[in-house]
Formats: sequence, C-alpha cells, structure tokens
Amino acid sequence: MTERECLVYINGEFLPKSQAKISVFDHGFLYGDGVFEGIRSYNGHVFKFDEHIKRLYESAKSIGLDIPMNQENMKKTILEAIEKNDLRKNAYIRVVVTRGIGDLGLDPRKCQKPSIIVIADQILIYQTESLKAITASTRRNAVTALNPMIKSLNYLNNILAKMEANRANVEEAIMLNQQGLICEGSSDNIFIIKNGVILTPPPTADILVGVTRNTVIDLATEDGIKVKEEDITTHDLYNADEAFFTGTAAEVMPLVEVDGKKIGNGKPGTITTRLMEKFKKIRETKT
Repeated sequence: MTERECLVYINGEFLPKSQAKISVFDHGFLYGDGVFEGIRSYNGHVFKFDEHIKRLYESAKSIGLDIPMNQENMKKTILEAIEKNDLRKNAYIRVVVTRGIGDLGLDPRKCQKPSIIVIADQILIYQTESLKAITASTRRNAVTALNPMIKSLNYLNNILAKMEANRANVEEAIMLNQQGLICEGSSDNIFIIKNGVILTPPPTADILVGVTRNTVIDLATEDGIKVKEEDITTHDLYNADEAFFTGTAAEVMPLVEVDGKKIGNGKPGTITTRLMEKFKKIRETKT
C-alpha cells in the first residue's frame, strides 16, 4: 500500500504534493519576494498560534505585501491543513505568502495577486541530541539592508552560513552581525549561560526575535533564573558554562562545542536540561 501524499493548500484549494505547483513567474520564485512562518502543533494544539500569525502579518506589512486573507481565516486554513493531513499528534506547518505572479522584471506593481501556500507535514532538522557549531564567516544581513525581523523568503544569507557548517562537518553555524557580535544561528536563536545567568543577543543585534526564544525567556524568568539581553562576543561564548539554541523547528537544543572548543564540560548543562524539560511540558498545554 502506497503512503498517501501530503495535501498542500495553494490559493484556495488543497492539492497532492506532486501537483502542488506555482508559476515560474511568481515573484516568490524569481526574487524571494514574500514572507513565511514556521509553526508547530502538538497533540492537536497549535503552539503560540497568535504570536506566529502576528509575526507573519507584520513581516508582510514591512515589505508592503497585503495578504488577501484576514488573520482568522488564515488560522482556519492552517487548522484545515492539519486535519486534512491527519496530523493529530505533531505537525510542522509552513505558511508562505508571495507577491504573486508578475513578469520577469522587478516591479512588484506587475504582480496580480499574492499567492498563499500552507504546508502541514513533519520536520526533523537535527539528527542528534546536542550540537556542535562553527562561527560563520558569512555575516548576518545588516538591518539597513534587510531587517532580520522580516521573515522573508530570501534566506540565501542563512543558507551560505549553513553551507559553512556542512563543510566543517558540524550541525550549525553561528552568525555574527556587521559589528562582529554574536547574532544567531543559521535558523535559530542562541543563548549562553554564565554563573547561573542566561544571556542572549538583544533585538538591536540584528536578530529575528523568535517565538520560541521569547517562550524560553518567560520559562526561565518563571523559574527564578535571571535573563539578560545584551551583546555577546565569541569570547563570551567560548567561555560560557552552557549554551543552547531555540527555534520553532529546533525547539530547545543544547550547544556543546563551537569552533572546536568545548562549552563547559562539553555536555548539555543543568539549566539547559531544565529548560528543555519545562518546554516539553508547556508546549502541548499552551497555545
């Protein structure tokens, strides 16, 4: 018996994965002109649903893209995608909104109508329980060029950093901003722990402020752990007691080695482990 194909929502209809196609004249394909959001559901509950949808629409507004569907209907479409794909337990949802079909030129005024795509499936980005990383030579996009708070379809910056990690045979790359300060991973936010205090780069460090990042900050604060948003250097990272990444796909993932240097004792630390456990408890009960 063959496995049923994933059903993908495209502009008002659900199509089998093999038939889910967009025009080669779509600006999302031609120029990365659009926005996206990655969302998780656990046991039928969409985690931080409102926060993710809000970020999607804010990203769209920043690039002058008017999504032709209100937020409530977008949420209904996402829930329908989960249901149609029979993902009652856990799912990863990718929502993509492009500028739509235009011509071969840059002018967005030629685009007829934005395209909306919703994919509900599974994802596993890391094959290990803790990560090693390198510091990438590829710098994070400057806020004056493309604001990292916009979750745009143009992820070439991140992909180039990920390729550096692949060549170094490690799982992740840590990106620096234009000032040489630690920014984030290629697809996740970063935290370090020193003397019982959690440190993470502030929004002014050219990061995408992650939904999981904010959740973990709340969890740590509730647990009485001090959290500070401040600039972090590679020296701070190398000499941290613990470190970890957060992201919708990554969840909470320990970082145990950077540039061949062990973080702490080279194993997931006690605070990191505690936050991982707390996150697992709340992810299925809070939306």
